[in-house]
Amino acid sequence: MSEDTLRRLSELALIGICSVWGLTFVMVQDAIELLPTMAFLAYRFIPAALIVAVVFWGPLGRLSTAGWRAGLLMGSFLCAGYIFQTLGLEQTTASNAGFITGLFVVLTPVLGAIFLREQIGIAAWAAAVISLIGLYLLSGAGGDFHLRGDGLVVVAAVALSAHILATSRAVRHHDVGALLAVQLGVCGVVPLAIGAAAGQLEAPHGATVWSALIVTSLVASALAFFVQTFAQQHAPPARTALILAAEPAFAGLFGWLLAGDRLSAIEWFGAALIMTAIVAVEVTPRFRPPRPLPEG
Repeated sequence: MSEDTLRRLSELALIGICSVWGLTFVMVQDAIELLPTMAFLAYRFIPAALIVAVVFWGPLGRLSTAGWRAGLLMGSFLCAGYIFQTLGLEQTTASNAGFITGLFVVLTPVLGAIFLREQIGIAAWAAAVISLIGLYLLSGAGGDFHLRGDGLVVVAAVALSAHILATSRAVRHHDVGALLAVQLGVCGVVPLAIGAAAGQLEAPHGATVWSALIVTSLVASALAFFVQTFAQQHAPPARTALILAAEPAFAGLFGWLLAGDRLSAIEWFGAALIMTAIVAVEVTPRFRPPRPLPEG
């Protein structure tokens, strides 16, 4: 198979995964109406962690103590991101959650500059300001900002940004697959413990819940990592980054098609500003965050 064919296949596969990540916002929102949030997250990530652990059993077994510490730290940020995102979905629309979650792309270089003293240019700061204006407009120009919905998803975006910063340092010294297994394990065990303590662990039931668990666990978490890794090996980085930036757009599309989400003209303008900032950061190699993990 020629390299050009592999590139086209990898790009098509990555587009498919991005569409699945966008779809999961709607699926998860429907599922957590029937199953407690912590139970859903536990049942989503524990199977995904086990699958990845089996695939990367060798590297996982060789992971050093420092590697485990790095994986647990990254897992803590990733777990916080998913918990706040999923809790936010209880109070906001799938479209809003998708666009706001995408802000982590813009926030990552800004947080790196603030906390790690990394050097970034005026373009990254401009993208952050544009995205914040977009968030203001998307949330009803300040009049319809749901603190328990949109606000929680903003916290999720910050947590995912912190996760990216931690990841960018850890992958220089440790195997990516092993780190992925540890992180997904944290994302499963922590909600399991919280759900058990709160008495919220229930058996999954119904097609809505099971379909969401299968798609998010097997496709959006385990399979997505392998597809993304394959794509990044064969597709040009700029095209890969641009395709990854489509995830919030897919979330908005599926929110409109399947969940009946309707945005006003000013909210659409805000969503467009956020997408513009995301694409600007994604296609600029200097600002683009590494993507060793799926975030949908």
